[in-house]
Amino acid sequence: MATLLHDAVMNPAEVVKQRLQMYNSQHQSAFSCIRTVWRTEGLGAFYRSYTTQLTMNIPFQSIHFITYEFLQEQVNPRRDYNPQSHIISGGLAGALAAAATTPLDVCKTLLNTQENMALSLANVSGRLSGMANAFRTVYQLNGLAGYFKGIQARVIYQMPSTAISWSVYEFFKYILTKRQLENRTLY
Repeated sequence: MATLLHDAVMNPAEVVKQRLQMYNSQHQSAFSCIRTVWRTEGLGAFYRSYTTQLTMNIPFQSIHFITYEFLQEQVNPRRDYNPQSHIISGGLAGALAAAATTPLDVCKTLLNTQENMALSLANVSGRLSGMANAFRTVYQLNGLAGYFKGIQARVIYQMPSTAISWSVYEFFKYILTKRQLENRTLY
């Protein structure tokens, strides 16, 4: 449920971010991008990749959590507070999840940006919609390698992010658990 709600809010933000990042973007600011997309493409443009986003984030989170738990069993079987094990397990879990879901991210980016050069090379007229069409278009343009464009950047971005997230989570879990135990022994 958290992923459904998160993506409903973040999908429009992702559309705006990606359109601003495009080479020769026509947009000068986030607000001008929102206005232009709203006026020319409508509300649906902000959610064109929503199902793709969910299709990417649900497996990402599944792989991420399962890998983290598996690695913790290997390097920290007693589940002690161990910042090094949390950072390593978190970073590797994020890297694996990012790499495994890169093909979905590539398709999501194509749906969000509607990149004109790519669409014209693929003989797509109008707007590209739907994950299946995005998958076909990526394959048509670049073959299997196209699904893994940007994999290094995605892994490099996710590794520190997930390492930090897990280490902060485990730190606060440790502090709060320790405080609860101390409060119990006082009474």
